[in-house]
Amino acid sequence: MKKILLFALLFTYTISLSQTIRFEGSVLESGKTPLEMANVMAVNQATKAVDAYGITNDKGKFVLNLNKNATYNVKISYLGMQNKEITITTQSENITQNITLEPGGIELEGVEIVREMPVSIKGDTIVYNADSFKTGTERKLEDILKKLPGVEVNADGEVEVEGKKVTKLMVEGKDFFDGDTKLGVKNIPADAIDKVQVLRNYNENSILKGVENNQDNIAMNIKLKSGKKNFWFGDMTAGIGVGHDEERYLINPKLFYYNPKYSINIITNFNNIGELPLTIQDYFKFTGGFRNMMGKGGSSFNVSSNDLGISLLRNNRAKEIETNFGATNFSYNVTKTWSLSGFGIISSSITDLETKSQTNIFVPNSSEVATTENREEVAHQKSSLGLFKLSSSYKPSARFQFDYDVLGKISKQDENNNLLRESIVSGTSDTENIFTSKKQDPTSLNQNLSAYYTQSDKNIFAFEMQHLYQDEDPFYNANLETQPFNLLGYTSGENRNDINQSRFVKTNKIDAKLDYYYMVTPKSNINVTLGNTYSHQTFDSSIYQVLDDGSVNDLDNPTNTNDVTYNFNDAFLGLHYKILSGKFTFTPGVSFHSYDMTNTQLGSKFNMNFFRILPDFLAIYQIKKSETLTYNFGLTNNFTDINRLAEGFVLNGYNSLSRGSRTLENSTVQSHSLTFRKFNMFNFENINANINYTKSVDAVKTQSVFDGVNQSSSPFNSDFADESISGFASYGRSFLKNYKASFNTRLNWSKFNNIQNTILVTNESFTQVHSLSLSTNYKNLPNLEVGYSLTINDYAGSKFYTDRPSARLDYYFLKSFSFVSEYEFYHYYNADKTVENEYDFLSASLIYQKKDSKWEYKVAATNLLNTTSLNDDSFSQFSTRTSQYTVQPRYIILSLKYNL
Repeated sequence: MKKILLFALLFTYTISLSQTIRFEGSVLESGKTPLEMANVMAVNQATKAVDAYGITNDKGKFVLNLNKNATYNVKISYLGMQNKEITITTQSENITQNITLEPGGIELEGVEIVREMPVSIKGDTIVYNADSFKTGTERKLEDILKKLPGVEVNADGEVEVEGKKVTKLMVEGKDFFDGDTKLGVKNIPADAIDKVQVLRNYNENSILKGVENNQDNIAMNIKLKSGKKNFWFGDMTAGIGVGHDEERYLINPKLFYYNPKYSINIITNFNNIGELPLTIQDYFKFTGGFRNMMGKGGSSFNVSSNDLGISLLRNNRAKEIETNFGATNFSYNVTKTWSLSGFGIISSSITDLETKSQTNIFVPNSSEVATTENREEVAHQKSSLGLFKLSSSYKPSARFQFDYDVLGKISKQDENNNLLRESIVSGTSDTENIFTSKKQDPTSLNQNLSAYYTQSDKNIFAFEMQHLYQDEDPFYNANLETQPFNLLGYTSGENRNDINQSRFVKTNKIDAKLDYYYMVTPKSNINVTLGNTYSHQTFDSSIYQVLDDGSVNDLDNPTNTNDVTYNFNDAFLGLHYKILSGKFTFTPGVSFHSYDMTNTQLGSKFNMNFFRILPDFLAIYQIKKSETLTYNFGLTNNFTDINRLAEGFVLNGYNSLSRGSRTLENSTVQSHSLTFRKFNMFNFENINANINYTKSVDAVKTQSVFDGVNQSSSPFNSDFADESISGFASYGRSFLKNYKASFNTRLNWSKFNNIQNTILVTNESFTQVHSLSLSTNYKNLPNLEVGYSLTINDYAGSKFYTDRPSARLDYYFLKSFSFVSEYEFYHYYNADKTVENEYDFLSASLIYQKKDSKWEYKVAATNLLNTTSLNDDSFSQFSTRTSQYTVQPRYIILSLKYNL
């Protein structure tokens, strides 16, 4: 199949070459200086269509592939230069011609040409004309973005441009669910989109744009078609399953409204076919646009989540999923200087999972398996999530800005699990039924206040403060046949061993810093930072046993309970100097820290305080306008939070018990990164390469004692350094207007040091992911995308492989029909072929919609081959795990959509 698809692509490519000639040359200023990133566009005078376009490279060169025997109006534009038009007539020979532009361009004329240009450059902004890339099968923003040169969209809805992640999505300059791109790319209608603007070197605060390093900041703004402004637009979809014994349904209304004063977006989705507008993973990583304001301070104090390991879904891969989702986003310009915005998201889901897994625990410093645990699990989950944000921005002048944001998160999660466990120790097998229950209702409130003031051209002040309140209450129950741990006070001899644990963890954390920037020269500044991080945490937990007669045995021995208070404070002074010298930008810095930590438990206090000096350094080499080499060095003190300090036992699972250590010290992480990026608009060539090295000294590691498959553990500061090296490289380009190819590879090597059964254990892991894709983008022909990826996971001598060829076909035909089909094949196996599975997924949809009609009819099928399960693998620092989990069966959905 792969060979056929590749042959089809190459055949189409060869035919297109034989029908075109090359028009090439250079765009020059006054006939001498080459102009990089000038726009060149050829309009066919007979068809009035844009047959070719290009953007000049650093030598001013352009190349257009034009049809033979045709007359073209060639338009050339460059910011600050007069626009120019020439007429050429092609025959069968290539044409070479240089073009000279004169200074003094008129902005309005430039805008007019930009509106027709498929891709244009204006300063740090790339503008894509969406209609130039549509083929007729696009339904959402995601479908358009995937066809734009230099833009990538992954399965989670994350967008990358020039190898950098897009961190902010806007529509008409207004935030769209700030902090996440998924809701936008999966829901904004494709027919409403006029332009896609990529904003490079983006800083939300114009006051700091010139003094901070913004080279990795990318935002995206969607410009709407004129008919979509000042009117409600969107669509309403309803669908039912056909040919199923069980009922299947989909209800999915979406409404949008934009005008210069305010905007409203409403997205809803109710279904039981596995569509997940917001997954649990999305919920936990949703930042709401809050920045890591202490990122350059040299300290890392991350508040960990006390989640119970409730199973996270692999996208929509589960046996059964039912979802109810609603979200709204708004923005309102109260006055010209004051704006409000915010969003609310509510989601609930019911999920059934079936999983078979095998966990191998190794003999210390060996690839030999010491014990094996085989599981067959059936889990039932209920999850309700809520996210709410309100933002206010007041900017009375270009010199002053005051912002306030508040983000709230609430959730309620329950999971009941029934599993059959087989443990194999020294060749002896033992089985038992285990029932577990997990419940948690965590809440958090995050507030941010910031003020920016430019006192003069040389003096800039910035004050930022952030407060986090987090309240967690995880409850865990395990009902086993055996008694896994020797807890003091535990009653033995019961038919069932019913163990329960309640935890209550509260966190109040305040970060505050004042930055002063002094502009030494227009190309250099000094930054002085005064900052402080304060955290107050409490941790309470207790374990109890429910006896066979229903009575409760409180295991209230001090070893089984926790009543801990932990205060952390970091006061620091930071100094940074930024200077631009030719093509180089240097930002050396140093921070001076005074730390104070006190934990109170077991009737006593333990205090540590010390002083540290932490350097950092950033160097940027701007090789060309779109080609950079960046080196970053940092020395960071990493601190654990209260969870690793509590010395009473904590039940992490039915076979895992841990306790903390109040004397834990911080680890020091030395990091180096080197990044090369090149984006050539001449041929839309996109090259990214990155290598990172980290070394962690005094790392907080785990010493574990394994009794068969049961693990008791505690943390310690290792005398041996952990190390990791990771690398990423990608190459992509568009060619001959209708073709796009990309290749990328990711490598990660890590070395860990732990203690297993009193023996120092050093483990290494090495993971590789390589992928290749090739696609077409024709207006009137079927479009193909073929790809191949290879994943290799090498964990402590156990090697797992996943081969995944894939193909996608989309075709718009007869001016009314859209056909889209996707195919993925998986070959999963380990090195010695004791594990080997093959499975594949095929989906297809056929849509009928007459031109200018508001009604759309669709029949869609998922998992057409009715594949029953998937495989994956994972690695902990003591074991490897391979899993096989059941997925949803074949669904055929007939739906009707009305477009407003």
